[in-house]
Parts: sequence; C-alpha cells; structure tokens
Amino acid sequence: MKKVLIVETNSNKYAGTNEATGLWLGESAEFVDELYKNNVEVDFVSPLGGFVPLDPRSMKYIDKDIMNIYSEEKFVQEGLINTKKPKDIDPNNYHAIYYTGGHGVMWHFPDNKEIQEIARIIYENNGYILSVCHGVAGLFNIKDSEGNFLISGKRITGFTKAEEILAGKAKVVPFFNQKVAEERNALFQKKRFYKEFALKDGRIITGQNPFSVRAVAKLYLEERKTCKQF
Repeated sequence: MKKVLIVETNSNKYAGTNEATGLWLGESAEFVDELYKNNVEVDFVSPLGGFVPLDPRSMKYIDKDIMNIYSEEKFVQEGLINTKKPKDIDPNNYHAIYYTGGHGVMWHFPDNKEIQEIARIIYENNGYILSVCHGVAGLFNIKDSEGNFLISGKRITGFTKAEEILAGKAKVVPFFNQKVAEERNALFQKKRFYKEFALKDGRIITGQNPFSVRAVAKLYLEERKTCKQF
C-alpha cells in the first residue's frame, strides 16, 4: 500500500534575523495522527534531510493528541531528527505528498526543484498534493510535464495576509501567499482568520492555517477510500 510523503522545513530562523522559527509541530503531528488512525504509513523528507527545528511558538498549542505523537520514538527519529533527503525518495512509493508549514518553509520550499519533481511525479501518477498554512509555498512553482504551473486555475488556500499581520510577521516574510498564488493564476480562497478551512480542487487539497490540519487530512482520507488501488 502506498505511503504519504510529509515535507518539513530545515530553516530555524527568519532570514536576516535571530528570531527562531521552524516546523509548526501540530501541522505534522496532527496530520500523522489522523493517518495513523487509518493505518496509513508516512515518510518524512526535508530539503536538506536530517534535523528539523521546531517553531517555539507552536509548542504553546500542544494538546494531548499532539503530545502523544510527539512522544513516539518513530516520529521523533524519522520526522524530526533523521528526515530523508530528496535524492533518497522514490516518488512511485507514494500516493500523496503533504507540505507542512511554519514560516521557515517560505525561504526554501518555493525553489526546491528536487521536491517539486517528486510532487509532479506523484501527481501525474494520479496521486494527491496537499498543504496546510505556509506549506502552500511548496506548491507555487510545481509545473506539469508541459511546463504549466500546477495550481493555475485551481482553488487553493493558505496562510493569509491578515493572519500574517495578526501574527506580527508581515514585515519579515518574503512574500504573501495570496499574491504569489494569484500570480500563478490560482484562485486563492480564504475564510475568517485563524478558523478551520480546507478545500479540495481535483487532487489538490489545501488548508488555510494551523487549525485546518485535520480537515486537510480528512478530505484526503475520504479520497483515498475511493481509490481503486486501495
């Protein structure tokens, strides 16, 4: 049975500052929790492989379910300490690729051609591309075999400018997700800030913010149930 590939960041700070960032823990842990409940296996990859730093602010939002995953040796070892490198990934082993967030992804997800190629192959093998929050940055420059932006004409969502302002990060981020998405002709959708919102357009499923992780996972799991290969 094919796995799901989870993409995480190696960035530990906002570029040009000494302010810490990293993976938003719940955006990985909650997703993993939902998949594990449905007996779906996962692997973890990052642009550089190896260590994945945690955004310290995300630790304030830990609940019982997140802590249960965070306490698992397998999650810590494979998802935080020893993530795979892109060159170690065979896209044919995966039914979906899921881009987690945390502000760090904004500096190295958009231009990582290795992971873009992995995502393209998964998608063109009738697989799914998923993201939540800032993870949508990983979708911006994925192109299909004909050189077209994959998100062109697709309804997607991600962390909004209003949410950046409320988070106090509007002056330090390198771009705003909606602006870049619309430059690629995507149809950027959004709801009220910091409220759960996820949507599916074909085989692309995206969530607006950290409170949308489980909604993304559940939309994907519903799709997975209908796939003949399972």
